[in-house]
Amino acid sequence: MKSLTQMKDLDIGKVAKAVEVDAGEALPGLREALAEVKAGHFAAVHTPESIAARKRGRPSGSVKADAKVSTTIRFDRDVLVALKATGAGWQTRVNDLLRADIQEGRLDNAR
Repeated sequence: MKSLTQMKDLDIGKVAKAVEVDAGEALPGLREALAEVKAGHFAAVHTPESIAARKRGRPSGSVKADAKVSTTIRFDRDVLVALKATGAGWQTRVNDLLRADIQEGRLDNAR
């Protein structure tokens, strides 16, 4: 096996030809794979430290400043069926209806 520094000097055409002669046939994707090897895009080692260092969740900057908050709410079955029957986006419509009620003061101290 050649070292990584020697792989950078790899003659892709020459190696591909030798491999295909040995195989007795043309091998689709061989030259592309060899080009990746030459570029150093192979055999990535994932250690526990490198895995732990990965950031999870959404990429930074992808969350709006006024992002919605996930919560759990319980509806009566018939209410939920009716809401879902309105189609995709029903949660957004419920949010909009509640916001309108709040702005109109209909939910102010309602019990």
